[in-house]
Amino acid sequence: MATEQSIARLFMAGVLPGIMLVALFGGYVSLRAMLSPSIIPEEGQSFTLREKLHASRRLIPVMLLILGVIGSIYSGVASPTDAAAVGVILSTVLAFASGGFDWTSFREALMSATRTSCMIAFILLGAAFLAIAMGFTGIPRNLAAWIGGMELSPAALLVALTVFFIVLGCFLDGISVVVLTTSIILPMVEAVGIDPMWFGIYLVLVVEMSQITPPVGFNLFVIQGLTGVNILRVARAALPFFGLLLLAVLLITLFPGLVTWLPEAMANR
Repeated sequence: MATEQSIARLFMAGVLPGIMLVALFGGYVSLRAMLSPSIIPEEGQSFTLREKLHASRRLIPVMLLILGVIGSIYSGVASPTDAAAVGVILSTVLAFASGGFDWTSFREALMSATRTSCMIAFILLGAAFLAIAMGFTGIPRNLAAWIGGMELSPAALLVALTVFFIVLGCFLDGISVVVLTTSIILPMVEAVGIDPMWFGIYLVLVVEMSQITPPVGFNLFVIQGLTGVNILRVARAALPFFGLLLLAVLLITLFPGLVTWLPEAMANR
């Protein structure tokens, strides 16, 4: 909405960068585990391939549920909000049908979801207050205007915007960063010939980087609230993933086809 692009096309544009991020994150975790085997939880039991395949039959309904929810969004049958609601209902039905879910578990799940939602809501409340204060000061708007006045090349503009978003992400939540800056930044992005759809995916990546940058790292507080681990330890553990997100930004900049190829291929079918 902020970049005035098709939601369905943006979903398609995010597929390959998403797969790339999975590969980067998975590769880092695998490499870290090989270099430091002591940090890996020990496997309690071993199973044969036949036993693994037999046990995996319970995953088929879950996989169908995930494919149905995501497929309904990609196909345009349902909006993301509608698909999320359908996913909750179907997953609840599936849980009851599996026999491992009763009304007591259902009430506990509701209370757990309520506690988590309230925790997130209070974080968003504080972030919104800070965003309003920042908006009144005019700092994000003036910074964006200052960058626009430099008349930079596309590459230099992206470097400046990446630094800009990282700095803002230290003090604002991701949604506030987008709302306060996109309307000012998008015209200068289009002026230098950058594809608005590509910029939308770029914006998602840099906003995700802002979610793990202290002191106002939304995801850091959520993880800290769920695990009880010290926030500084959570921030240190998230630092390598910040670097991987930065690498992902560099890769889609060097190879913009990672973003644009799939939507264009689907449009030409």
